[in-house]
Amino acid sequence: MSTRAEAEAMGHISSDGNFNMAQAQTSRKGFCSVRHGLALIVHLCNFSIFTQQMNLSIAIPAMVNNTALAGPSNTSTERPPTAPQDSWSETLKEFKPMAPTYDWSPDMQGIILSSLNYGSFLAPIPIGYMSGIYGAKYLVGIGLFLSSVLTFFIPLAADAGAAFLVVIRIVQGITQGMVLTSQYTIWVKWAPPLEKSQLINIAISGQLLGSFIIFLIGGFLCQTIGWPYIFYIFGGIGCACSFLWFPLFYDNPINHPFISTGEKEYIMRSLAQQDSSPAWSLPIKAMVRSLPLWAILIFHFTEFWSFYIFMDYTPTYFSTILQANVRDSGILTSLLLVAAFICTIFGGLLADFLLSRKLLRLMSIRKLFTAIGVLVPSAALVSLHWTRSSLSATMALLALSFSTTTFCQVGAFVNFLDIAPRYTGFLKGLSQVFAHTSGAISSTLAGFIMNQDSEFGWRNVFLISASVNVSGLVFYLIFGQAEVQDWATEQTLTYF
Repeated sequence: MSTRAEAEAMGHISSDGNFNMAQAQTSRKGFCSVRHGLALIVHLCNFSIFTQQMNLSIAIPAMVNNTALAGPSNTSTERPPTAPQDSWSETLKEFKPMAPTYDWSPDMQGIILSSLNYGSFLAPIPIGYMSGIYGAKYLVGIGLFLSSVLTFFIPLAADAGAAFLVVIRIVQGITQGMVLTSQYTIWVKWAPPLEKSQLINIAISGQLLGSFIIFLIGGFLCQTIGWPYIFYIFGGIGCACSFLWFPLFYDNPINHPFISTGEKEYIMRSLAQQDSSPAWSLPIKAMVRSLPLWAILIFHFTEFWSFYIFMDYTPTYFSTILQANVRDSGILTSLLLVAAFICTIFGGLLADFLLSRKLLRLMSIRKLFTAIGVLVPSAALVSLHWTRSSLSATMALLALSFSTTTFCQVGAFVNFLDIAPRYTGFLKGLSQVFAHTSGAISSTLAGFIMNQDSEFGWRNVFLISASVNVSGLVFYLIFGQAEVQDWATEQTLTYF
């Protein structure tokens, strides 16, 4: 049933399609509302998924530590604690357990890090389609639980060989795609138009908080209790979050047992004109011919090109270029993520403020925030090569890049909710395919470039990333739209 039909069935829409805004305002309740509580629950799920997604990035420098003792031909050795790098390490040396290390080349490390994306090329499409039909509750809950269980097996898979680890990561990528793809269908039913940006950004900020926590304490865990415990600890947290998800989440405000009548009416009325009824058939031909849709998909490919390089190689950049140890590189990366987390929340609130005050049209907001989220980080990326000798300058540029990139979250990344709300799940899945494809290519290519050219490898990686990002922005600025497309309305559907 569509949102409008549901509202009419509840008797909330007058004959002219309007509703009492005064009553609606009194039922919004700000951040104490159930819908904001729901955003926090999704925030926790994203937190868990990204701790599991990023834990290998912070652990891999310790897993391939060059100071490891020579071992047998299976490329794995048990190493005692290495010589302390400072007094902090000396104090903790006696508590360090023995942990295996592996002889993985930069090329192999790139393959392992990018393998999370390999299994996600096609999985998000059926996942997104199913979430549009059946809702997100079971897809998110089951996906989070399975990803958490697989996290426990990563140390065993690494010890069995790189091939086993790649297989585990591929399957884990599919389960994580269930969470990251299907969650966007939640906001079709729960997010009023003037609060959509802030609710989505509260939810996805959990991704940054999760990355922040894993980078902050991941290095500490590696040097104290051993890198395998990164996977055990955050796998356990993910399982706990999945157990909380099922009793607390509901796909529709109508069915929620704890929501107030006023808030329920406000949500239903604000979405009354939106046709969000699930559709079993898809207008494939019309989608293929839709330039606004292609603008979103191409932008996902180009923007996630640098995103995955950032996430996979930032600790490596700190350890190789800035000569930071595992612990310090994790702390430095976490500081960048704090800036990104703050800007994510701020960006959502600012976008909704501009829209509610009618200072900018929706399409202007989408394009403006997208342009800021691409041009500023690209300029910072290109400048990194010439500031690598200065830690403060490098950190300032990276902080600027990390924080302003988040503006895309209220730009092109949520634009599919504007042009086709009834196909949100499917289109998010389709965009995830483009994003994961980009991540698999960029991470692998970055590892290859750095292995071939140790002196200028990072510079070349940054230049290529900036060029790819700007090309996607230009295409989006030309063809992006924010109006519901004809093929996404029930009256004009044409199927393949």
